[in-house]
Amino acid sequence: MIYRMPKTRTLTLAVLLALSPAFSQTPAQPAEAKLAALRSVSIDHGTITSVERDPTATRTIIKLTLNPAKGSNILVEVWLPDAEKWNNRFLGLGNGGAAGKINPAGLSSMSAAGYAVVTTDMGTAPNPDSGIGNPEVWKDFGYRATHLMTVVGKQLVRAHYGRGPEFSYFSGGSTGGQQALQEAQRYPEDYDGIAGAVAAHCRTPLHAYFLWNDQILKQCPITPAQDATLIAAANEFMAAREKVPLAAGKFVSDPRCTKEDIQAVITLARKKDSTLTDTHAAALTKLFDGPRHAVTGERLFNGIPLGSSILAAHGHLYLFQWVFGKDKKVEDINFGADIDTYTAKLAPYLNAVNPDLSAFAARGGKLIMTLGTADSVVPYHASIDYYERVIERAGSLEKAQSSFQFYVVPGLAHGGGPGINQPPNLLEAVRTWRESQPSTPPTSLLGRHVEKDKPAATFEMPLYPYPAQTGWDASTKTFKPVEGKHLGVDRIAERFLPAAAE
Repeated sequence: MIYRMPKTRTLTLAVLLALSPAFSQTPAQPAEAKLAALRSVSIDHGTITSVERDPTATRTIIKLTLNPAKGSNILVEVWLPDAEKWNNRFLGLGNGGAAGKINPAGLSSMSAAGYAVVTTDMGTAPNPDSGIGNPEVWKDFGYRATHLMTVVGKQLVRAHYGRGPEFSYFSGGSTGGQQALQEAQRYPEDYDGIAGAVAAHCRTPLHAYFLWNDQILKQCPITPAQDATLIAAANEFMAAREKVPLAAGKFVSDPRCTKEDIQAVITLARKKDSTLTDTHAAALTKLFDGPRHAVTGERLFNGIPLGSSILAAHGHLYLFQWVFGKDKKVEDINFGADIDTYTAKLAPYLNAVNPDLSAFAARGGKLIMTLGTADSVVPYHASIDYYERVIERAGSLEKAQSSFQFYVVPGLAHGGGPGINQPPNLLEAVRTWRESQPSTPPTSLLGRHVEKDKPAATFEMPLYPYPAQTGWDASTKTFKPVEGKHLGVDRIAERFLPAAAE
């Protein structure tokens, strides 16, 4: 699915810029004088390493190194469009995976769109090994690098333009979604609006899920053909529950299921593929159920969503090397004492699971978070669990939705997937909500399913904020919102979600 704001609620970039106050221009200065002024800016615990004009001669690129503590080395880039091209807005961009490098493509495109934009390598350069036994890197990757890039980015905006931004936004996906939620929870004053796509915010339980899957798949490998059969079996079995006929059999709109459903999918897959043995069935039961503590049986994370790729749901084990080093074999890490040690060391820094967003909401902050039903890299369960905790903390669904909306996107895999021809543009939705209609949350986003080589199978479908779901009116052949269920996933045990620490 791809999604955008409905036409009645969408403001184009040009319209939004037209609504902005007139740009206040500073007196013209020679280009070299401006660059020299930026190079002379004093940065707390940091050094400006480069200030240059880019080849288009329409913006200035500033590179910095921040060292807030011994063992910390954070790279930051700030791209500033020329004053006449600036839209008066500041944008922080998230990273992905283990980070460790800066993506110039996002900086280039968003600065070309008028934003003063900043991003960071999250302190993990040159590779994830930088975090082995180094708590300062854990802090940087968890939250500190994102906050400090924001602080220094705004400082350079003021130095360059002579004033601060009118609005500040953050946009990120996956690891960038972790950064997004950390900002809303730890530093509510940093941003006015935040877009967190496929958010890996429940970080240490998520990587426990990767380890669980990795250990099982090493003992009982799944081939690509078997993986495809299992996805097809889930789509077929769950099709009867689809509220929208157009979606039936193409993807699973709501993968929440029972143990009986899991067994039914495994049985159907085995009918389709005789290479799936009893050994496979036992392994698949564990994969679809998800990790539990080996001693207490407590829930660590839920399992691989039905209708998503099993083969995409393992690896990413660098966090365990951060705690145990490279000498300990992956297969020797246990789900008892080892998971307890791992959680105690990393979770207070990496997890973004604090349900108290009152400070962010009080200053008018707006947050939209998404997860895809076909995403096995960052499954939807933990975000449903988290959003339910936010509702409880806020006191009601309406109160939570006044500043924070969560969308479960049918058929969306991590970074796209079958039928996805571009990622969602949440930034526009957040910006419209914050600037144009702050007292009226979006009523829907609009998705579009595209099947490869089947243009006639393309259809658009409105998406409604959780817990509502998309329904179908057979008499009018139109979409409609229908009441959706709350929860439906096992809650992660509280002790695997410890309080945040600085």
